Amino acid sequence: MDEEYDVIVLGTGLKECILSGLLSVDGLKVLHMDRNDYYGGESTSLNLNQLWKRFRGDDKPPESLGSSRDYNVDMIPKFMMANGTLVRVLIHTDVTKYLNFKAVDGSFVYNKGKVHKVPANDVEALKSPLMGLFEKRRARKFFLYVQDFEENDPKTHEDMDLTKVTAKELISKYELDDNTVDFIGHALALHRDDTYLEEPALAFVKRMKLYAESLARFQGGSPYIYPLYGLGELPQAFARLSAVYGGTYMLSKPECKVEFDGSGKVIGVTSEGETAKCKKVVCDPSYLPDKVTKVGKVARAICIMSHPIPNTNDSHSVQVILPQKQLGRKSDMYLFCCSYSHNVAPKGKYIAFVLTEAETDNPQVELKPGTDLLGPVDEIFFDTYDRYEPTNQSEADHCFISGSYDATTHFETTVQDVIAMYGNITGKVLDLTVDLSAASAAEE
Repeated sequence: MDEEYDVIVLGTGLKECILSGLLSVDGLKVLHMDRNDYYGGESTSLNLNQLWKRFRGDDKPPESLGSSRDYNVDMIPKFMMANGTLVRVLIHTDVTKYLNFKAVDGSFVYNKGKVHKVPANDVEALKSPLMGLFEKRRARKFFLYVQDFEENDPKTHEDMDLTKVTAKELISKYELDDNTVDFIGHALALHRDDTYLEEPALAFVKRMKLYAESLARFQGGSPYIYPLYGLGELPQAFARLSAVYGGTYMLSKPECKVEFDGSGKVIGVTSEGETAKCKKVVCDPSYLPDKVTKVGKVARAICIMSHPIPNTNDSHSVQVILPQKQLGRKSDMYLFCCSYSHNVAPKGKYIAFVLTEAETDNPQVELKPGTDLLGPVDEIFFDTYDRYEPTNQSEADHCFISGSYDATTHFETTVQDVIAMYGNITGKVLDLTVDLSAASAAEE
């Protein structure tokens, strides 16, 4: 422990592990510690016995649910966009060789009380029951504009500068109704609220293109992929990567007290009476509680079921987004379902999550619009967790703290935080021009 490191990373959550991998690949000397005896921190993956212990204390799970170790229940379940930033990071660091992915079956949206497949291109728009005949034609024109749009080719811009034109102005040009805008903005572009409407349209269009290109990638029913055995595989894959580049991992390190000099700058981390010196610390909010502030909380329901979510074409893995407007809420609600087809449960069993940014103190009532869509459940657990954001000045104290995980069931927001942190830590822009074909997903 007496050595000096460029960076000490505390906590083996997804964000910390990705950063640890990126920094190791960059040639920095990294020490990675966790106070827990397992990988993953808040984003750990639990077997059935661990799940029971966490939510039901000393009770034992019923035998009818099958073997405990056949379950890998991710506490922060998120799908990956096939062409998204996280997949680029995995390829950039070559972690893909430790992981096996499988395409996710379905991507759906809740609209006027029903669950519908998200139409992602002009052909699907014409078939979708989400819109009437004339609206379909208008939507098709808009989808074609987005599909043809190339940022570097002004001929495809239809005389609009999307760095100046707002998303609202772009949409009004195609005369789309509010209902259509709702599912495009929230289920395709994956915006979490409606503030994007007043912002330049370029990001909105790029997000729609990412969805369509990811969907085309594996010819599946969704743009998403997910690792076999769940996200618990990710931290361990990054640990292996870090070791290849000379990084050191230590679990079960109690306390992990961050030490500062007189000017408030980090100088090392002490655990069990030994101090490892470092220039910078990267950690999750739980390691430096006086440098973060609570910004909200997430309500979640975790369900074990013996059938797929109804009205999702019997999808064994699926995301359903419930836009805020459809529920009269301030934030969207997300349904996530995975099953034995991704090796996260025994044969015939499905794991479903309902998540949202909590607006009340009663998750059971608040999540009802989502849990009502699940049909009968074998078991259900409700809880909430607080979300924290850093308040420190990292250029002064050299502490780089990740934000807590939000309620989204896809990785787009999480990985943006990682990339911003990477830039702050290294002063470099992460180059993610990679050959996307390096990550393949097994077909059914």
